Amino acid sequence: MGKSYPLTPKKVKKVETKYRRIVTEIPVPETIPVLEKLRKFEPRSMSGQPLVLWDRAEGINVYDKYGNMWLDFSSGVLVANSGHSNKFILEEIKKVLEKPLLHNYCFPSEIRAELVEKIASLSPEPLKKVFLLTTGSETIECAIKLSRTWGKPKNKKIIISFEGAFHGRTLGAQMVGGIPSLKEWIPNLDPDIYQVPYPGDPRCKDKSFSLFEKKIEEFGINPKNVCAVITETYQGGNASFMPKEYVKKLRKWCDENEVLLIFDEIQAGFGRTGKLWGFQHYEVLPDIFCLGKGISSSLPISAVVGRKEIMDLYEPGTMTSTHTGNPVCCAAALGNIKFIEENRLYENAEKMGKVFEKRLNQLKEKYGVVGFVCGKGLVWGLHIVKEGTEEPDSELAFEIVGRCVEKGLLFFAPVGYGGATIKICPPLIINEEAIEEGCDVIDEAIKEVLEEWR
Repeated sequence: MGKSYPLTPKKVKKVETKYRRIVTEIPVPETIPVLEKLRKFEPRSMSGQPLVLWDRAEGINVYDKYGNMWLDFSSGVLVANSGHSNKFILEEIKKVLEKPLLHNYCFPSEIRAELVEKIASLSPEPLKKVFLLTTGSETIECAIKLSRTWGKPKNKKIIISFEGAFHGRTLGAQMVGGIPSLKEWIPNLDPDIYQVPYPGDPRCKDKSFSLFEKKIEEFGINPKNVCAVITETYQGGNASFMPKEYVKKLRKWCDENEVLLIFDEIQAGFGRTGKLWGFQHYEVLPDIFCLGKGISSSLPISAVVGRKEIMDLYEPGTMTSTHTGNPVCCAAALGNIKFIEENRLYENAEKMGKVFEKRLNQLKEKYGVVGFVCGKGLVWGLHIVKEGTEEPDSELAFEIVGRCVEKGLLFFAPVGYGGATIKICPPLIINEEAIEEGCDVIDEAIKEVLEEWR
């Protein structure tokens, strides 16, 4: 069950450090009218985040109008890989604005050509066709469409995905997702979409590929009727990765049975995991992969990348999108990719990930409520549990996040299994000093909340 933070200003201890500043009550009393307006006119589903009224964001910090500054461990839900309001990206956006060119539908443009060429140049052979869209969910819908279309001549229509997976909030994306509660609104679930246990989940005891084979046999699935297997590169809710050998065997199984392997890289792409593409950790290639979030570090744009024979299945004019390759968004994406490459942010992510790994595992040793630590690079999950069990404790996770925000460390609300994972995903430009300070804050917040609850 989702929760909202109360619109009640609370006196908190003032904070003044290099990376954080809190000088008011939280939430700021002056922000309450705006927060109330949002709750009045937006659907209730939009009210789940900590009550920080963003005014501007730069680098690794988010600011309000009232003198407060947060160290951002959210990247605005894993978007701001190159940092907030990156000046290089802003300059690229300004060039397009000054033309001016704000929209051109599917008509050709130089900047769209430049972006698809750039993404293709970074993608390994034979994944050289790029279709630009707007949101991550759109790319998943497109991948489903392509895989089903590809499989139709051979009567291959079954799609296999994983328990616990999150692929978006549109119809197809939620059907291939592996969270039952998110499908309750769907009266007619696709009977040819199946979920199997996710071997990266720390609660999954059997991580062997034989479990995959056993499950599809139990479902009565003939592998020859499967058109695709789709998986997140790491499972977003928990920041958990699959064993490399499992993925290699999965790739082999797909090859033997003429099945497409699709990686959802919407969170993992563009350096987040310590490699440019997250699937590089597994030393395999997908047939299709989906990109979003960190593609631009700012504006809404996404992409599907795949093999020519799959991506070219549709005739001219039959697989398009109104805002495909929006010129302003393309400029942001090109600026972002160039900045990531030139500054080798994936290398910084790998290096800083080792700092997080050490500090977060120290928290696990210190507090029995930290059940699991998962992640790589600059994406981590602290799984908060009821002490001495593996049962998620969403209430405690919610309170810890709230306390961190009061101390100037910004997270989005807990996610993942049972809504109890604190997701840690700062911009890829972060340094060790800021990480150490942020981890100190998490430590303080857990200690304080536990003392109050006991």
